Amino acid sequence: MFRHKIVLNLLKFQKLLEQMLHQPQQKTYLLAVSGGVDSMVLADLFQVSGFDFHIAHINYHLRNEDSNLDQKVVSDFCEKHKSPFHLYEVSKNDNQPENSIQNWARELRYRFFREIQEKENLDYIVTAHHLNDQLETFIINLSKASGIRGLSGIPKNENGIIRPLLGFSKDEIYDFAKENHIEFREDQSNQKTDYLRNKIRHNIVPELQKINSDFLTNFSKSIHYINQAKDFINQSVDDKIKILKINSDKNQIIIDKQTFSQESELIRYEILKRFGFNDENEMQKVLTAQTGSSFFNSEYQLIINRNELIFSCKAEVGNQKSEDSLILEIIDNEIIIPQNLKNEVQEFGNCFWKIDKQKVQLPLKLRKKQEGDLYFPIGMIGKKKISKFFKDEKLSILAKQKIWLLCDADDRIVGVLPFRQDGRFSSDNLETELTLKV
Repeated sequence: MFRHKIVLNLLKFQKLLEQMLHQPQQKTYLLAVSGGVDSMVLADLFQVSGFDFHIAHINYHLRNEDSNLDQKVVSDFCEKHKSPFHLYEVSKNDNQPENSIQNWARELRYRFFREIQEKENLDYIVTAHHLNDQLETFIINLSKASGIRGLSGIPKNENGIIRPLLGFSKDEIYDFAKENHIEFREDQSNQKTDYLRNKIRHNIVPELQKINSDFLTNFSKSIHYINQAKDFINQSVDDKIKILKINSDKNQIIIDKQTFSQESELIRYEILKRFGFNDENEMQKVLTAQTGSSFFNSEYQLIINRNELIFSCKAEVGNQKSEDSLILEIIDNEIIIPQNLKNEVQEFGNCFWKIDKQKVQLPLKLRKKQEGDLYFPIGMIGKKKISKFFKDEKLSILAKQKIWLLCDADDRIVGVLPFRQDGRFSSDNLETELTLKV
């Protein structure tokens, strides 16, 4: 029978945990325990090691009485060892989908784990992923062309989640459970081949091990080397970004587009991926996009501005929809701008406007530019499109997105903050005058 060279035992487990964390005895943990052999061995290792931990279990009620028996194994362990036990029972209110049950279940359990971690102020979430899980994940990611990050597999320590059993095979975990008389439950649904992971587990991995009895051992070494290569590439990407950077602050990085386009495909791909743009087709669009083009993901906006790539945190780019508006208060004839917006406006300068309240329809509001907007800038003859005004002021694409327009209830533009107000609404009467100070 195949045997992985690192035999699972208590001392080896504790040493591996010490390599992952500084002074693990002083940390607190939330263990994700399903009742299966992997997580029950994990719970036993933490209990015998004397660590401070809680246990979380989710009963999905997908396997009738078997689900309840899984829960009982976990709750009995917690009762025996006086470990805090957190249970989530899935109900009809959880809107279980007909498809993608695995993704839904994963999102649900990690949301539950994070809630407990925050409520109980625990340092780490701990899962029982092992070497066989690592191999299955590698094969899945290999089929997706996921790049070196995908091929590096499941991380041992990332985002407050640690996986101390990744160096041990399933056989070693079974042996440890048998030798230490650890009670666990077998999930018979894992024997089915309905899901891709189960197909790999039952059809592909056994064949690989027939070809080479040391396959898992060699795979473990390969994953180690791939992770070293990933670390090297990440450092190279950091160095390249420093070279390519034209300017940056905590919310924005500007990169020279021409120099970026001359880098290798790998470096270009990894830089874009650093900002959440993972699609290869998207990378080609970035390289050929015209000035003014924008790309979005959940965290960043990428703007093409002449020979620049501007990466900005979406929270800082004025991601408010153009039809949204903010109603302003008037106190003692002064128009009140919220301090956070006042700080944003002051990036472009200050202003002191006098507005005749008889010439505007109250309430006044702030909004972003819309297509076709125009106004009559004070000191100029005639009307002017806001887009033309922006161009004349030589505002960058990103700056344009930060500009606020002061409008009245009829959506007439009273001024462009903080540049110019509309001459139609200026005041020459102290009795009807409203002031705006930025």
